[in-house]
Amino acid sequence: MYSTLLITPPFTQLNTPYPATAYLKGFLNTKSISSFQMDLGIEVILELFSKAGLTNVFDFVAGDVTEMSQNSERIFALKTEYLKTIDAVIEFLQGKNPTLARQMCSGNFLPEASRFSQLDDMDWAFGSMGMQDKAKHLATLYLEDLSDFIVECIDENFGFSRYAERLGRSANSFDELYDYLQTEPTYIDHITLRLLDLQLQKEDKPQLVCFSVPFPGNLYSAFRCAQFIKENYPEIKVSMGGGFPNTELRDLKDARVFEFFDFITLDDGELPIELLLNAIEVAEPVEVRRTFLLENGEVVYKNTTTRHDYKQSEVGTPDYTGLLLDKYISVIEIANPMHSLWSDGRWNKLTMAHGCYWGKCTFCDISLDYIKVYEPIHAKTLVDRMEELIEQTGENGFHFVDEAAPPALMREVALEILRRNLTVTWWTNIRFEKSFTADLCVLLKASGCIAVSGGLEVASDRLLELIKKGVTVEQVAKVTRNFTESGIMVHAYLMYGYPTQTIQETIDSLEMVRQMFELGILQSGFWHQFAMTAHSPVGMNPEEFGVTPQLNEISFANNDIQFKDKTGINHDKFSFGLKKSLFNYMHGICFDYPLQDWFDFKIPNTKINPDFIYDCLQEENHLQIKPNAKIVWIGGNPSAELFTKSKKGNSWEMMKLTFHDKRESFDITVEKDKGEWLKGILDKIAVTKEKRNNFQEIKTDFENNGLDDFELFWFSKPMQTLKESNLLVL
Repeated sequence: MYSTLLITPPFTQLNTPYPATAYLKGFLNTKSISSFQMDLGIEVILELFSKAGLTNVFDFVAGDVTEMSQNSERIFALKTEYLKTIDAVIEFLQGKNPTLARQMCSGNFLPEASRFSQLDDMDWAFGSMGMQDKAKHLATLYLEDLSDFIVECIDENFGFSRYAERLGRSANSFDELYDYLQTEPTYIDHITLRLLDLQLQKEDKPQLVCFSVPFPGNLYSAFRCAQFIKENYPEIKVSMGGGFPNTELRDLKDARVFEFFDFITLDDGELPIELLLNAIEVAEPVEVRRTFLLENGEVVYKNTTTRHDYKQSEVGTPDYTGLLLDKYISVIEIANPMHSLWSDGRWNKLTMAHGCYWGKCTFCDISLDYIKVYEPIHAKTLVDRMEELIEQTGENGFHFVDEAAPPALMREVALEILRRNLTVTWWTNIRFEKSFTADLCVLLKASGCIAVSGGLEVASDRLLELIKKGVTVEQVAKVTRNFTESGIMVHAYLMYGYPTQTIQETIDSLEMVRQMFELGILQSGFWHQFAMTAHSPVGMNPEEFGVTPQLNEISFANNDIQFKDKTGINHDKFSFGLKKSLFNYMHGICFDYPLQDWFDFKIPNTKINPDFIYDCLQEENHLQIKPNAKIVWIGGNPSAELFTKSKKGNSWEMMKLTFHDKRESFDITVEKDKGEWLKGILDKIAVTKEKRNNFQEIKTDFENNGLDDFELFWFSKPMQTLKESNLLVL
């Protein structure tokens, strides 16, 4: 008998499962607690977007075709073509029918509606990409056309990565959601509930069903599913946890919520779920961890256990067993290169560290455990888990879902990956801090890192200081250059509308971004408008940041807070111009356009020097090396050739060392004794070795071999050649 069913309700991502249930299942394995998991989102999508599913959709609509828009009329008229192609398209997006790409790209295969009007920009956006990516984009437009039809004719709440999101977003009161749950289930609900029922009808019924709700767009479906369980399987207990309750339901007071759920847990879910299962066994929640429940008709929050949360080393390896890993679909929604990583390909999700090692940004929820409780995982344990997941899933791509991956731990993970000679591909979120030197970026690239994303936020030193980001624009420019030159793609999160931000600072920030794209040190970006959250320093102390919150009575969700900035500036009006300019910059064009051209209202001229970012990148100092800096060789063993050099009647032996890397071969020439030492030390500091040597140890080794003037040798031209290839100072 499995005791726990872990569910991600519709909808999150199409290409890969949200990792929360896999994390929890991995933990339950360590306790020998049997469990099953399902991603209802992908299961509903596959049911809906199939020949049988679309037949039902078109039959459902057939009785009322008079009220359609022209676009929906066209899709309905082409229903035979959609039914003919849908299964093949889904199989292609699942990676099972790659030859279909040629047919899709040649035209006249896919029925086309309004989304295909974007195709004027196809060659521009995908000119340097292959046929598979073009076909994925066409297939994505095809699915979005069908989505538009479903939204208009079947269910206005439908969306590929969210469902009925408006009911969960900033819902200070439960009234609207509760009232909606009293209406008949929607068309999408019926599919969802039928799939859920099929699982619950199996012989081994769970004692506890846990819904992991990461986003507002998952909330309504979680409640609808919980309602179904309560009505049809009253003996099963139902719990909710995940990102949404962790951030939004901390002030929960409405007892009606517990008509649907028995428990709502906050923060890390491992210990709370274990204790709930123990409580269910004895029919009384005696000992619980961070759990809301109903007692005598009142909502109570209990944290009665004396047990501590599990260390990250104790929670086990995520377990994806039971999820339909070969059924997820890769789509390419837009030409933003970082966003394509989110939607294209299946990634194993792991975390390098619980919480954020920085934990100071004033816009961030740093008061909550998922940010403030920082605990890194040992590099060897992390790479052990990577190997386990490769064995389990057959996939060697990893997305580290950290708030900000710690640079020192990233270095150790990269070294461990290279030491084990693993072939992996990975990407993560970072802070653009000075620890990311050129050599560290080369190491990360060698270990399989393909992309990083980080917050440039408001590209203004005054505002970065107010945000407590701990970086400057100059520093960000240097770090993004280091990543770019190593071959790692860089995505920047950009922010506008931060409290006290002036119009001048918005325009100057755009100019900074323009220069960074023009110099090629950023490849991807996205502008977000500042949102004030209840658990951030700005939300908790708004008067310190010059904003006045518009507070409502809280009985249900509490996160986003409406506010007025003392500047009185309407930051909304900058949205279109900022995003349009960025779209062009990402495609390498329009850098010479005046900034005024992006806006249909008067803006001030930028005060930023047109060469500001370029000048930031000119100052470098490679002469200072810390004695404890690790020296690592990531290249291969050189071949050696001795020869005699003569000058003015004197002769001495020299050594030519020939190196081969993946792209080229090169030689260096040094005196024989230094060459012999260099061959030995390169083997000693090879990345495959367990022990790491620092700069001082290498200097001592050099001198112990009777060689003179290590600094002169270290900064010599031959050594500079090695340092430009595979000799790294970390």
